[in-house]
Amino acid sequence: MGLSDLLGAMLQSEMTPSSKKRVETAMGKKQGGLLESLGGLAGGDGKDLGGMLGDVLAQASKAAGGKQTLALGGLGALAGALLGGGGKSVGGALGGGAMALLGAMAFKALQGRRQGVEKVPAGLLEPQTDEDRLELEQQTELVLKAMINAAKADGRIDEKEIQRIIGKLQEAGADQEGQSYVLAEMQKPQVTGELIDAVNGRMEVAAQVYAASLMAIEVDTPAEKAYLDQLASGLGLTPEITRRIEEMVGLQPA
Repeated sequence: MGLSDLLGAMLQSEMTPSSKKRVETAMGKKQGGLLESLGGLAGGDGKDLGGMLGDVLAQASKAAGGKQTLALGGLGALAGALLGGGGKSVGGALGGGAMALLGAMAFKALQGRRQGVEKVPAGLLEPQTDEDRLELEQQTELVLKAMINAAKADGRIDEKEIQRIIGKLQEAGADQEGQSYVLAEMQKPQVTGELIDAVNGRMEVAAQVYAASLMAIEVDTPAEKAYLDQLASGLGLTPEITRRIEEMVGLQPA
């Protein structure tokens, strides 16, 4: 199973009760809104997109040199799944959509920086070369590990929670290899330092990793809040940037 398929399955596993709601909020769920527009998207040019994500796509398209380079298909698959049309067959597309959404969130969060957005996040663009594909694969794995690592913020993932997530992965179509990968990662100690080292100061990747972490935990305990503070500090994200990302997923300030 590819990493994109596995990320799609993880997204469908709904690691916390708020996971789906946070993705929907980031995509702008409302009657006749962006989710519905994207849900019917099949290679269109995205002219009907609206709201925060639509604005970001337009700006990222300009920065990337043409809207045709954006990963709209993955976003459409993700929107379709959230609206009730998802299934096992779109796991990889969901993973691609998750990376595109995280990329859009990172792009938006970094826009207010003095340096601006130095690079359009990889997940937001359709890879054009083998180098692009490798970069996207590496970042997809980093996001997967970040989500699992965040889930350990309270100390560890207990056996009941592990079995629930593995069961959800099976329902989403994850094969044995994918299930074993997730199981092994869940049983490891936290690897926060390794994640920070892997990001290596790339702000667009740092913002994606932080946003992905918010999809994996409720942020309703002191340990989870302390973990996010530690992660943000290690990644070099300012309170202003993390606040923007938190607002995008509907996380209320403490």
